[in-house]
Amino acid sequence: MNDSLAAPRADLKPNTLAYETTPLVKATGFREYDARWLYGPEINLLGVQALGLGLGTLIREAGRPPRIVVGHDFRAYSTSIKQALTVGLMTAGIEVNDIGLALSPVAYFAQFALDVPAVAMVTASHNENGWTGVKMGYDKPLTFGPDEMGRLKEIVLAGKGRAHAGGAYKWIPGLRERYLDDLASAGTIKRKLKVIAACGNGTAGAYAPEALSRLGVEVIPMDAELDHSFPKYNPNPEDLVMLHAMQHAVKQHRADLALGFDGDGDRCGVVDDEGEEIFADKIGVLIARDLSALNPGAQFVVDVKSTGLFVTDPVLQKNGAKTVYWKTGHSYIKRKSHELGALAGFEKSGHFFFNKPVGRGYDDGLVAAIALLKMLDRNPDKKLSDLRMSLPKTWQSPTMSPKCADEAKYGVVEKIVAEIESRAKRGDKIIGQKIRDVVTVNGVRITAEDGTWGLIRASSNKPELVVVVESPASEANMRAMFEELDDVLRQHKEVGVYNQKL
Repeated sequence: MNDSLAAPRADLKPNTLAYETTPLVKATGFREYDARWLYGPEINLLGVQALGLGLGTLIREAGRPPRIVVGHDFRAYSTSIKQALTVGLMTAGIEVNDIGLALSPVAYFAQFALDVPAVAMVTASHNENGWTGVKMGYDKPLTFGPDEMGRLKEIVLAGKGRAHAGGAYKWIPGLRERYLDDLASAGTIKRKLKVIAACGNGTAGAYAPEALSRLGVEVIPMDAELDHSFPKYNPNPEDLVMLHAMQHAVKQHRADLALGFDGDGDRCGVVDDEGEEIFADKIGVLIARDLSALNPGAQFVVDVKSTGLFVTDPVLQKNGAKTVYWKTGHSYIKRKSHELGALAGFEKSGHFFFNKPVGRGYDDGLVAAIALLKMLDRNPDKKLSDLRMSLPKTWQSPTMSPKCADEAKYGVVEKIVAEIESRAKRGDKIIGQKIRDVVTVNGVRITAEDGTWGLIRASSNKPELVVVVESPASEANMRAMFEELDDVLRQHKEVGVYNQKL
């Protein structure tokens, strides 16, 4: 019998006796590969403590050494949440190594630097204020997948977390400096470059400007002052508001490029010298070109939201590059890249994963930024816009996300997958063309004869769906594909308004 905490409930209301005395944990917060809740209505501090107890119990159950790195991002409530998580972990007999305010990749780096097997990073990543969450793992450089998250959910919600002797707390100073030193060991950039470092007033502001300056480039910090109210825009380099601010800064300062970092610094967005946004998957193609020239026959992994150029690009074909499309999600791409021994993995959202000799296998927005700058250094006669324009032309949407409740989204996607598979079997057309193929590894990706494709999948971290479209033929075909997919979505009353549209 565990007497440390009662089993969590999902029906508690703030400002009540029960809320202050009982853990609140909504089941939907356990996502496919990490955990995310609205802090207050979906999880309380006792609920976070229960999560820590459950995580510690899982670490012991899995036979891992009882030691963990913990850190937190820059939000008004993240320190409190980390402390509650720490109490739960220590109750489970885990030695907690607290690195303080950090980027997610700093926490991953700390696993290697401190030789600690497990990590728990308190962050809502790019989610808006009000959200919290935890990214976890115990097999570096990997983070949890569905199996580990499923078992953690079972332990926490059933109140199966178990107290154990041996819990301890260690404050670990100086990880920021060790991390920055590690990045600087990549060497300096010889080419003269002026770089905008856009941080959205998030945690990256404490790292990115200094990290890039130490490489020898001229850095213009943008919204680098830490402010957990995020007064200008949410730090998310996929959001058009942040991208437009980056575009303005490039033109204002006549910069060579802008690099944008999300709330926990594991993603990087890019705007070139002409103020053109380059979606992260196309940055991935450019970096894959660069790395495959140095490493012929290199293996890459990309998510199903990404451009088809990874297969069709003539430069990658010439370099013998091999690419596997896999499930969207940082944990999925990280795990698949590790499994295949891939040189790098890329996600359209801006997660980049580099294995040796470039990185250690985890996603790090600054390591990605350095890889991009080194690419420019190896092409001293070309601007980033020149490299962008060297890619075969495609018309591509941003990531668009209509609302859909966590409880409903997977069922909706399942129905849509079945519907589109049936259309393909019947020989129906899409945008007036034959359907070339349908991929269902993660939601559904449907491709027309001319290569125009569209994707619908459930978001892994928010109550919404994800829609992406691309055409190598024309903007009109891209828009037509979106309209057809939107028509499919509108047949399901559970689907709400988009966060952004074409």
